[in-house]
Amino acid sequence: MVASDRPDSPDALALHLQEVRRGTVVLACLAACREPQYGYSLLETLAQAGIQVEANTLYPLLRRLDKQGLLTAEWNTDEPRPRKYYTLTDSGARVADDLRAEWLALTASLTDLWKDT
Repeated sequence: MVASDRPDSPDALALHLQEVRRGTVVLACLAACREPQYGYSLLETLAQAGIQVEANTLYPLLRRLDKQGLLTAEWNTDEPRPRKYYTLTDSGARVADDLRAEWLALTASLTDLWKDT
């Protein structure tokens, strides 16, 4: 068995953490885009909330959420530097609310599981 194949190795832990974070980034983006955000401002908003996301992860996600109709994307050319702003759609708000409810239920369930330890 290679060290990285051990379930308690740092590499294995990193993979598990990545899996946990992957789903939460979608919910975090939807929550943050209740107010218009451009890519870099969204990176900063998420970082301030303690959610670290790489730009090369965020931008494809934003395009996917736009394509799914959960966000709208509009260019703002009023400022010297044009920026694409993303905003939550009505469908996106419903999905965000449903995901949040599921997140809260999962959190409560996990908390209950840890109470016995």
